[in-house]
Amino acid sequence: METTVLVILTTVIAVLGTLAGSIVTGRYQRRSAEHAAQIARGDALRRDRLAAVTDLAAAVSEHRIAMWARGEAQLKGDAPDRLADLRSRSHETRTAITRPLVALRVLVTDPAVREAADDMVTATHALRGADTDVDALARTRQEALAGYDRFVNVAAAYLGN
Repeated sequence: METTVLVILTTVIAVLGTLAGSIVTGRYQRRSAEHAAQIARGDALRRDRLAAVTDLAAAVSEHRIAMWARGEAQLKGDAPDRLADLRSRSHETRTAITRPLVALRVLVTDPAVREAADDMVTATHALRGADTDVDALARTRQEALAGYDRFVNVAAAYLGN
């Protein structure tokens, strides 16, 4: 009888040990999977933020180039057809800013990055009214370039965290 009780007790202890080991292993695996998923989400968010920053910077750069060409052509008195083409191109590049700007606003909540983005866009849009003389156009272009550089630097510092 004692041997039977001892065998049963040993079996119960072995089963409980196995169950406890399974529970601990399961929890460890679940936490490990949750941690890996959290890291993957963080990496994906960082990639999305980087894409938003670079897409916005590229769109603003294209718009600045288009506005410079438009202003320069206006000042030189280019043919109306050329001016119309450049106006159309600048409208396209201005519209192309919207999507990456919205993506940046959704993905990046940092006020410094948002402010730098807004300043960059505003400075670039200011090229539209600067086609009164060459100096005003060049000055406004330099301000737009400075806004661009500031945005890139602020965003790089933010993404470097």
